[in-house]
Amino acid sequence: MDRITAIKSFVEVAHLSSFTKAAERLDLSRLQVTRHVQELEQWLEQRLLHRTTRKVSLTQHGEQALHRFERILDETSALIAESTEGRQTLSGTVRISSPIGFAQNMLVNAASQFIAQHPNVKIDIHASDSFSNLVEQRIDIALRYTNTPDENLIARRLMVIGACVCASPEYLEKHRAPEKPEALVEHPCLVHLSHDKWRFIKAEQSVEVKVSGPLVCNDVPTLVQAAMNGTGIAWLPYDIARSYITEKKLVPILQDYKIENNQLWAVYLSRSYQSPVVRAFIDFVAELWQEDIVPFN
Repeated sequence: MDRITAIKSFVEVAHLSSFTKAAERLDLSRLQVTRHVQELEQWLEQRLLHRTTRKVSLTQHGEQALHRFERILDETSALIAESTEGRQTLSGTVRISSPIGFAQNMLVNAASQFIAQHPNVKIDIHASDSFSNLVEQRIDIALRYTNTPDENLIARRLMVIGACVCASPEYLEKHRAPEKPEALVEHPCLVHLSHDKWRFIKAEQSVEVKVSGPLVCNDVPTLVQAAMNGTGIAWLPYDIARSYITEKKLVPILQDYKIENNQLWAVYLSRSYQSPVVRAFIDFVAELWQEDIVPFN
């Protein structure tokens, strides 16, 4: 029995609570994963998983074994990475999901720099403002704006990204800029499908406004273009908005109010046996994106 492979199978089943999902993640058949777990149980002479037609869960022995097996895989992965560093060219594919605006504005530049350094690497970018399913879409790394990363995933914090509310100069020539968040209900707002409640803070008091307007969409670049067209007021991540503000194509409003910053995380299913190229890319962007991107407030 290849015990490292069997351990990988068991760890994935434990994380995903499913033999089928573990098999998809590992690119194995369900039968192979089942046999791996059975062989581990025979080797240890202990049952590691409870199996029913509806549920897979860890036994008490399985919980103890999981922590030890994860450490084994961590050490194995680190040993392989250290042994190949400096003498073997990085190669392989990294599948990354990212919000659309961030993919266009920052991720593509990071990917280009990484590929220039490692020409045998291929990067697949899946741009979407909806959270991807890492198992079903076989995603290695998901980049997510959130202050509460999914507890079922492993997360590495990369940087803080703020937000601001903006409108075009042309819009503000025709409409008086709102002085308080509550006044936004009198303006056409450009709304992201997942974010129609805008929250502001001043003097430790928060105000939440449910906004609406003539345009609703599911990606930030469309909101940017609509705002520059003078269609209404938009809430935008500052990494995207700042260049348009600098070029005076957009004007920030409600600057007396603070907007809660978001953290950008790299999330993934398991660090126990990341390929060297996936680990290298995470380390690369963590170094590249050290500086937070926050606005005036």
